[in-house]
Amino acid sequence: MAKVTRVPETDANGGRDGRQAVPETDDPTTRALLKALARSGQPSRVRGWIHAALWGEEALDALLKGEHVPEPVIEGHGGDPSHAHVRRAYLTGIRVQGFRGIGRPAELTFPAGPGLTVIVGRNGSGKSSFAEAAEAALTGRNPRWDAMPTGWRDGWRNLHYDERTEASVDIHIAGDGGPTRISRRWVGESVRSARGEVVHPNGEVSPLRTLDWGENLVRYRPFLSYDELGRTVTGRAAELYDTLTALLGLTGLAEAERRLAKVCDGLVRRRDRPSRRLRPLMDALGASNDPRAAQAVHVLSSPNMDLEFLRRIAADDGPSDPAQHVVLRRLRRLAVPERVLIGDVVNELRGAAMELAMAAGSKGDHAHGVIRLLEQALEHHKRHPTETTCPTCSTTGVLGPDWVRRANAHLRALRPQAATASAAYERAETARDQARFLLSPMPSWLPPESELGQVWALWESGADIEDLAELAEHVETVGRRLRAAAISARRDAAERLEDPTNGWAELAEGLSEWLDDAQGAIEASETLSVVESALEWLTEYARSVRAERLGPVASQAEQVWFRLRQERHIDLQGMRLIGRGARRRVEVDVAVDGVEDQTSAPGLLSQGEFQALALSICLPRTLVNGNPFGFLLLDDPVQAMDTETVEGLASVLAEVGRHRQLIVFTHDTRLSDALRRLGLPADIRTINRDAMSNVWLAENEG
Repeated sequence: MAKVTRVPETDANGGRDGRQAVPETDDPTTRALLKALARSGQPSRVRGWIHAALWGEEALDALLKGEHVPEPVIEGHGGDPSHAHVRRAYLTGIRVQGFRGIGRPAELTFPAGPGLTVIVGRNGSGKSSFAEAAEAALTGRNPRWDAMPTGWRDGWRNLHYDERTEASVDIHIAGDGGPTRISRRWVGESVRSARGEVVHPNGEVSPLRTLDWGENLVRYRPFLSYDELGRTVTGRAAELYDTLTALLGLTGLAEAERRLAKVCDGLVRRRDRPSRRLRPLMDALGASNDPRAAQAVHVLSSPNMDLEFLRRIAADDGPSDPAQHVVLRRLRRLAVPERVLIGDVVNELRGAAMELAMAAGSKGDHAHGVIRLLEQALEHHKRHPTETTCPTCSTTGVLGPDWVRRANAHLRALRPQAATASAAYERAETARDQARFLLSPMPSWLPPESELGQVWALWESGADIEDLAELAEHVETVGRRLRAAAISARRDAAERLEDPTNGWAELAEGLSEWLDDAQGAIEASETLSVVESALEWLTEYARSVRAERLGPVASQAEQVWFRLRQERHIDLQGMRLIGRGARRRVEVDVAVDGVEDQTSAPGLLSQGEFQALALSICLPRTLVNGNPFGFLLLDDPVQAMDTETVEGLASVLAEVGRHRQLIVFTHDTRLSDALRRLGLPADIRTINRDAMSNVWLAENEG
């Protein structure tokens, strides 16, 4: 994968303005690609798309929007990563306690260097527990766990030992004075609850991330189980493709190719969308009797389509009478008093009228009248305090402080007598105010000649009615008519607004959308030619690099298969990385009985032959020059193989063991028997386990 770093772009004065970020790479594969691209003579626009594809999705989106994307900065001077110096790591020990089938602490040790170690034990002897513990210590997970049910994941701790659950591996890295110990200790109930640390040769302790092996553990994965071997040739086609692509350091290139192909697919869809939608649009326009639709069909059918003229037609999507359209929209939202509110006001008016009628002519009514007169006189005197003449009878000298005291005393005496009548008058005034508020004026935009306008004019005339009973009758009867007229007007407006243009508005909207697509298609077509050129160059370059890097791995796979197949007439003739995206796959050429190009040949293989084919593909991974791991753990690679294939496997493992450290866990004694019978160098050990999960090894047998 290309390493991309955000770096401030140099400004016009040679300084850093910090506003722009350019991609910077120290990945040898990307450097080689950029150098080849610079020598290719491709136009700058083509190069720009390839640069953006290397950078990522955001850069491609920016180019699609017409934004500028800076070119990557090439850093470093290295070439092929396979020629870089690698400090190879060897496994010197595995220590496990409280994990899976292992209870009390148990340990395996190995010499730090190439060689073949075979650990034989029956099923349940703890072999896989060692293998999975080593992988868990290094990676924190195991692919087998992901496929297991919850019950298994909850029972991963050993049942016979509950003091401590821990797995650690000792790794000797070339050039170091001693081993590096990587440990994980489980502190919770979940299999994901491990906490890890690294103890370096000098005794320094640091977090696991300081090893910086994350990408290499995926690319070169120094673990291989029976389940993984099966998935190699029978699993999803993309899995093996991704494994080999990562192994060859081509993941970044494959991702760039996929991104660029995705952009091409999107541009093709944009380019072709108008042509797919044109016929349905013209059929809909042709079925309309609107003259604008006929104009649109004529222009759409002409050889030289005038898009601007079509836009003007599509823009004319309003009704024939815009003012009436405004009235209809307002009518649809028109609010009139609710029936409940009208009823409440009517009831209050009638109740107030009844109370007034009951108070009329009573002493309280008389007292209420006197109180109103005195209050008005006191208010007049308050505004004119120096005036002593009565304004009603013109008697002089009667108004003054003594009169004010007598008037206030009289008021205090009258108010208890007038309480009931005063309450009736107050209720009547409040009810009248509520009714007048309800009798709002007719909206200025409402046509007065309309049925609703005439009813509304009658409705608002009730504001001049003084008699409460008459006012109540008006609010009740005219209010009922007003609501009925308003509901009818709203319904009619809504129906007319649904299609005020007799179908043209919907057609105009469809035409406008098609024009947007047509404009987008023009832009997409112009961009597509450039992107297709970029993809064509990148695809051809990627094909050549894949073939060059896959060649040695495929050659080694053929050699391994030749030794594993024994006397079978099945030839492994080559491997190819083909396709991209969801269609990416590894094509393995197999010929049966000398018949080539048999696409169904893998279907003729037995399970054991599938196992041998998978080993042929996977074993060369550990021999890649750039692999920092000098070891490979194989868990039960012998299953389903016949005796002849096991003998071939023994010779292959012994040969690989001359160059790398191989540790094989198996329950099948045929492998150790074959190694002894053929006199091949191997350290053969036997593993045992008792009923209390105590695990131990027998003495070295070879």
